[in-house]
Amino acid sequence: MAERRAAGVKLLSGFVRTVPIMSLLRTLPTGRLLALLASVVVIAAGGTAIALGAVGGGGPVPPAKPLAGAVHDAISAPAVNGITARITFTNKLIDSASLEGGGPLLKGAKGRLWLGDGGKLRLELQTDNGDAQIVSDGTAAWVYDSGSHTVYRGKLPQENPAAKADEKPPTLAGVQKHLTELAKTTDLSGATPGNVAGRPAYTVRISPKHDGGLLGAGALSWDAAKGVPLRAAVYAQGSSTPVLELKADHISYGKVPVSAFDVSPPSDAKVVNVDVPSGEAAGAKHAAEKAVTGVGPVSKALPFKLSAPATLVGLPRHQVRLVDWKGAKAAVVTYGQDLGGMVVIEQPAEPAAGTPARRERGGLRLPKVSINGATGEELDTALATMIRFQRGGVAYTVLGSVPPAAAQAAARGL
Repeated sequence: MAERRAAGVKLLSGFVRTVPIMSLLRTLPTGRLLALLASVVVIAAGGTAIALGAVGGGGPVPPAKPLAGAVHDAISAPAVNGITARITFTNKLIDSASLEGGGPLLKGAKGRLWLGDGGKLRLELQTDNGDAQIVSDGTAAWVYDSGSHTVYRGKLPQENPAAKADEKPPTLAGVQKHLTELAKTTDLSGATPGNVAGRPAYTVRISPKHDGGLLGAGALSWDAAKGVPLRAAVYAQGSSTPVLELKADHISYGKVPVSAFDVSPPSDAKVVNVDVPSGEAAGAKHAAEKAVTGVGPVSKALPFKLSAPATLVGLPRHQVRLVDWKGAKAAVVTYGQDLGGMVVIEQPAEPAAGTPARRERGGLRLPKVSINGATGEELDTALATMIRFQRGGVAYTVLGSVPPAAAQAAARGL
């Protein structure tokens, strides 16, 4: 379980990980996209992370300690061989007015969490509107969404075994150096003592110093003695309540029976396979060998005309990259940098995809939006806006941590 604590601490260094948006966008229906991201981001971002938020709850609290010391102690704590917890998942990404019912991934729910040896994970969420399961054996994972009666399956990125074996916990000085670097771009609170899930815990709050888009802040709470993340939450700009939160209400440590992970999704559920990068080292090598970047080279390689203006809604073009999209060539164009930037994905249109502004049963009512005469669909959330539309045989996806008006202006600028 040591790698789980390390994964939680890594949240401090990056907070928002790069999600394989490209793969998700090309396989998920729009109404389920953000629902899946909501659960995966919170879980994957912290490995076993369970929620970001304010310190709360009665009970014993740990002694005051500098942040570097609290983080170092968490990394160095003895490993635990299993975790069982009752949890609460909150999802306020999408306004309730846009929901036609929705399951646990869209509206949030209470449930249970099991973590075992070898990266085994099971998260079960239950509501009156249906349930959801997220299960992993450490090498692959599946997510079942009862609202759409769909199973999303994918393999997980794997670390290099040799590199993992050589990895050593950083020293206190190393942790302090890392936090000092992080503080150049983010505001970090100290390690605030408190009690979470009945355990003495520390909480740190993180917020971007510069343009963070619609992201306001995040927070991470971890067990002061065990080093295990207990809460993880994400706050929208100007909000004092979390948009996404996964927190433990009760937690216990000890070996989890293998039978706890012996579950399967319904056999008649629709199956969607999600492509995930094979690993950092392999991905970097492949990218170095195959990367085609720049307006000129990418334009020549595409089967359609690339739209990549030098600026978009005042943001300078940052990168143009050729990507493989279901065996067809497509382009990813980024504008600006960091969370305040935007991403434009251009791919061959799929005639069978149907009307962009269709209504998805049990999910979202996506409003129509006019983009220079083309009818598209808009997904407006508390942390980001996504617009999809088709024009001249090309499908465009505009995504950014920006308000809908900015996303619409960007789409019309293509």
